[in-house]
Amino acid sequence: MIQLDQATKRFESKSRVTALDGVSLTISRGEMVSIVGPSGSGKSTLLNLVGGLDRPTSGSVRIDGESLAELSDDALTRVRRDKIGFIFQFFNLLPTLTSLENVGLPLHLRGWPRKKVAERARELLTMVRLGDRLTHLPEELSGGQRQRVAIARALSIYPPILLADEPTGNLDTHSGEEILELIRDLHSRLGSTVVIVTHDMNVAQSCERTIVLRDGRIVEDIRRRPSAAEGARIARS
Repeated sequence: MIQLDQATKRFESKSRVTALDGVSLTISRGEMVSIVGPSGSGKSTLLNLVGGLDRPTSGSVRIDGESLAELSDDALTRVRRDKIGFIFQFFNLLPTLTSLENVGLPLHLRGWPRKKVAERARELLTMVRLGDRLTHLPEELSGGQRQRVAIARALSIYPPILLADEPTGNLDTHSGEEILELIRDLHSRLGSTVVIVTHDMNVAQSCERTIVLRDGRIVEDIRRRPSAAEGARIARS
């Protein structure tokens, strides 16, 4: 599903900085993987390359066998639009739009009919247990509720890949645990490939696999035995 082959990302300023250094990694369809490491280890850079938000300096990043570096800007935009959902630490909701409107926005941009957009947005907000907050603005929601709206928006097209950058980092402990439980539940129900960048070891250890980065390189790849529910899902696939 996701494959990096000797992927390197360098930034040129007053000096050359190598953020990611020859990383090779394969993430299979339906895996739930955490990416951990100290600040500056290359976690967010790796996520940006996988999400097509940036291109490698050298090496390759492939989604379903398709090299992102070889795509035109328009084709890369289509891959992000059709295959990848993003969850950010700071929600990135539009403050003047209701929960329903924020979730439906990506679908409006795809040209969906208004009625179909409203139906899908309502379905997703109900899925993330916000069916009673459809008309609320972001300022009328708690941090955890705002993150639920952001997750619903990321799932608007039921993407095969869900990328989360510190999804619990801006939340209190209780809200963070709720969001993690929700992501795990959605992963189990929808079968999306989930990649989470996190500093929270509770989040990392809840995933079936953890990639540890240091100085732009993978130093450890930890695989855990899947839960009973995960085992059943794998057996069905």
